[in-house]
Amino acid sequence: MTINRRRFLGTVAAAGAASGLRAQAPQWSSPVIDMHFHMRGTPEANAAHLDGCGVTMANLLTQAGAVDRVRAVQERYPKRFVWYGSTDITKPGAEALLTQTIKNGAGGIGELKSHVEADGPELRRMYALAAELDVPILIHFQEVPHTENEGTFASGFKRFEAILKEYPRTRFFGHADAFWANVSADYANQEAYPSGPIKRGGLTDKLLSDYPNLFADMSANSGNNALSRDPDFTPDFLKRHQDKLVFGSDCGCTDGNGGGVAQANNPAANRLSGKCVARETLSVLQKSTSPALFAKLVWENAHKFLRLPA
Repeated sequence: MTINRRRFLGTVAAAGAASGLRAQAPQWSSPVIDMHFHMRGTPEANAAHLDGCGVTMANLLTQAGAVDRVRAVQERYPKRFVWYGSTDITKPGAEALLTQTIKNGAGGIGELKSHVEADGPELRRMYALAAELDVPILIHFQEVPHTENEGTFASGFKRFEAILKEYPRTRFFGHADAFWANVSADYANQEAYPSGPIKRGGLTDKLLSDYPNLFADMSANSGNNALSRDPDFTPDFLKRHQDKLVFGSDCGCTDGNGGGVAQANNPAANRLSGKCVARETLSVLQKSTSPALFAKLVWENAHKFLRLPA
């Protein structure tokens, strides 16, 4: 995909003005790509969220068989959407299905969110596949259920260093509760979203420093919580890992302004109920960085990982 930045941004601004939503959007100091955006029911619903929160472009997270729906969104809103594909990795044929999805134009694998262990055979097959296809893989790490029957996902993050060593050619993107809670050295799977000051030397911080194949998706309540819970920690963390981080929202609101029931499936995240996660996290990032670093985190890094011209 080739993007002429000047023409592209002009088209986006014109589309937003026509919809009447752009006037509501905050003015960020850089264009923004949302790297964690679950595809909505209609093309218009996808654009409504971006316009409402002032986001330029998004990476759609879809099921592997959704290529026709993805193309419909891309045709309706040219140059605004790229995509990743996912599937149930516990089912036979998952590797073949994901391989075809990449051939169909998906830029990565994910979000993978399954009731398996992070170092178990199901995900190991996906790690090897991502290396073979030379695409990133986005993993949801969660050790604490949000509801009684939810269970956990890619459990065993504290053992994940061995995986990073075993699969050096795989580009891993970490996301969700366990990944972000482990930014603090005192995290012991005691709750989904710990609060208070961060104890330096956390596992996530260490792994990002030590392994060139690990990157981070700053989306959802989990990413927002890690970035906002200790303002003394965040600016240095963002500087330290500036080449490893991408902005994402994983926001469920309908309009980019907190409309709808944004945290309906996650009562533990009620701190962001009625708010747009994209707006909240972009605000934290903009307050915690210089304009140049903000642009790197929300625009330039995503272009690098998506292999798009900046």
